[in-house]
Amino acid sequence: EGSRLHAKMHLCDWSNFDVECEHLISSVRNGNVNTSPFPILAIPSSAKDQLQCAKLWIANRHPPSSKPIWQGDRYDHDRIRIAYVSADFRDHPMSSLMVGIFECHDKSRFDVTAISFGPDSNSEMRQRLKVSFERFIDAKTFSDDQIAKLARSLEVDILVDLMGFTTDSRTGIFARRPAPIQVNYLGYPGTMGAEYIDYIIADPIVIPENQYVFYAEKVFLLPYSYYPTSYQINDAKRSTPDRAFTRFDVGLPSTGFVFCCFNNIYKITPHVFDCWMRILKQVEGSVLWLLEGSASAASNLKKEALARGVSSERLVFAKRMPLPDHLARHRLSDLFLDTLPYNAHTTASDALWAGLPVLTCLGKTFAGRVAASLLNAIRLPELITTTLEAYEQMAIDLATHPEKLAIIKSKLADNRLTTPLFDTKLFTKHIEAAYTAMYERHKAGLAPDHIIIPNS
Repeated sequence: EGSRLHAKMHLCDWSNFDVECEHLISSVRNGNVNTSPFPILAIPSSAKDQLQCAKLWIANRHPPSSKPIWQGDRYDHDRIRIAYVSADFRDHPMSSLMVGIFECHDKSRFDVTAISFGPDSNSEMRQRLKVSFERFIDAKTFSDDQIAKLARSLEVDILVDLMGFTTDSRTGIFARRPAPIQVNYLGYPGTMGAEYIDYIIADPIVIPENQYVFYAEKVFLLPYSYYPTSYQINDAKRSTPDRAFTRFDVGLPSTGFVFCCFNNIYKITPHVFDCWMRILKQVEGSVLWLLEGSASAASNLKKEALARGVSSERLVFAKRMPLPDHLARHRLSDLFLDTLPYNAHTTASDALWAGLPVLTCLGKTFAGRVAASLLNAIRLPELITTTLEAYEQMAIDLATHPEKLAIIKSKLADNRLTTPLFDTKLFTKHIEAAYTAMYERHKAGLAPDHIIIPNS
């Protein structure tokens, strides 16, 4: 049922949307295992609903092994042994964010391994990843059991799942408990609902303290040095946009304000789209630039625009292109409009890196609070709204008062390299402090607990 609704969202087929969302959520509340946890993130749901869904899925598909592979042994290594586990060590948003951490890890204190079970893309990113680890193990032909035994044989102290419930994830590895400390980080913006995942790495915006109860993991809040940082790592070596596109090159009109949203198309919900269409009506000559999904999705969105009294020509679809070119074309847009209940994550970082302001609305769950976390870390909290009404008004205000938008763009340019968001070395120190605190707690014989490291 969840897969069917998610497929419809990829097509922007919103027939019976509210009814189907409500039906899926009530089904989860009634204890039915009829969806994997991921689709729930993109529909109106609470942190409590997401925890219930994850717990049901884990109990049904990945229950804890009755014979854990790690039997409580205490390792005593010179360095803390960390292994990152993923199918996405290739041209993928996870790798474009994480590669800087892998390169910056203090190898005198940490022994760092990659366990990859995804395709070998043989890309420039794959090569960069391979040389950043002490060992890069291609385990795509291994079973979950073999990978778990491999992690145990390496005496891994901290096993980091970079996938959660995303495509091609292998939760079964963690269900076998191959390491004393197991961590949910970055790939999945929510709880895994599993007793064998000890920690989730977060920040105070994505997981406020009053939501800890809805996480099966213990929440680890990263420290910050001068001003708040985000849980999301970014690579300071990512390409800097240098290609100069013209509006004509990308199919944009020669004049008029350009709103954009380069999020995956399934994140667009009818409620946000209603809001966008009202914004277009208020800003004469403006267009909305969206990432092209399928032909069906584009056709459906054009119909939805017409149904709301907006010409379909005011929707422009951007074809997919290599990341450096994609970053460069951001400069043709004036303002990035975020989605809800599932925000821009890597796409928000891309926009900010390219100098494009991101306007967001703070959601109720982790997936809907990430853009606010990023804006906080780059010191642009004025772009965080808390209601769709305020979001709509700010979009119109910035589009009709160029001097206000110019001030924000100037501030973004000043803050891009002077605040924590794109400071990879600083972030690596913070996550290493997190790993060290987890490890010291384990070494002292203490069970995992919520941890907040004092600000440095």
